[in-house]
Amino acid sequence: MSPHHPAVQNASAAEPTTSAVWAVLGSSGFIGSAVCESLRAAGLTVRAVAAPRLESAAEDAAGLLEEASALAAVRTELANAFAGADVIINAAGLATPGGTDSPALRGANALLPLVVADAADAAGVRRFVHLSSAAVQGHRPFLDETSYVQPFSAYSRSKALGERGLAARSAGACGVVTIRATSVQGPQRPTTVSLARLAASPLATVAGEGTAPSPVSSVDSLVQFIRTVGLHAGRVPAVVLQPWEHATVAGVLEAAGGRKPLRLPQWLCRSALWSGYRLSALAGERLHGPLRRLEMMWFGQRQVPGWAEASGNVPEPRVQEVLRSVQVREPANH
Repeated sequence: MSPHHPAVQNASAAEPTTSAVWAVLGSSGFIGSAVCESLRAAGLTVRAVAAPRLESAAEDAAGLLEEASALAAVRTELANAFAGADVIINAAGLATPGGTDSPALRGANALLPLVVADAADAAGVRRFVHLSSAAVQGHRPFLDETSYVQPFSAYSRSKALGERGLAARSAGACGVVTIRATSVQGPQRPTTVSLARLAASPLATVAGEGTAPSPVSSVDSLVQFIRTVGLHAGRVPAVVLQPWEHATVAGVLEAAGGRKPLRLPQWLCRSALWSGYRLSALAGERLHGPLRRLEMMWFGQRQVPGWAEASGNVPEPRVQEVLRSVQVREPANH
């Protein structure tokens, strides 16, 4: 398969309806709970399904497929839980961008999607929507919907491995779509509160003019996009990217902190990151997560328009509104 032409998955001939059942794994998490709330508000029936705790020693897609084939009992249990469902949403996994590699991390982020896809096929589900991360494309200058990945951390490698596993499995009747979520923010998310505190402090800085596009996005737009992908009756690519919400690196900090960030020379920022990543590599990548967040704050990352833009399925941008809602207000001195 050409890395520049992702495979296209077909939904079944049946038209999706608002009375259909949507099964959601990871329904208690940040994104999963928002997905459930959005689906119910749209009049859809939601069935929360517990995600099995899996571990994986696989380092490639072939290893994942072998492990998944050995989990017949888990697959059958999930297929029973999916019975009668029209769409499956996998919002489960370990969201640990700064974590280290482990069998549990690979089990949750790489092996689980394969087992769920197989169970969805067995249950006759129309579409399976798996949530991955744009982090799989790492430090490349732009994000897109190709199969090209450049993971840089244990977390992004586990997500990339999951994508490779789904691409390698034999296609069944169920249409499998992977959504690469970008840097998703929400009012109750600790990382968003931390971003607001940083943005309101003297540490809020950008490289150069601060006009670089930022992949920072809102949970509201993501769940709207997930719902659109699940309801879409036609063809959807195997991998779709959460659409850009037209934020810039300076705009993100201004919205979250209520103040303009300090502009730094680009050469200084690049030198600092170059040194930081090399020190982190010597320390077992322990600083890769914070350094990546710093890189995103300074330089952002461009997104190539994809299926959403081509098909007219771009959700309403909400990131500015979300970021302003979490601005940290320091108590007045009396």
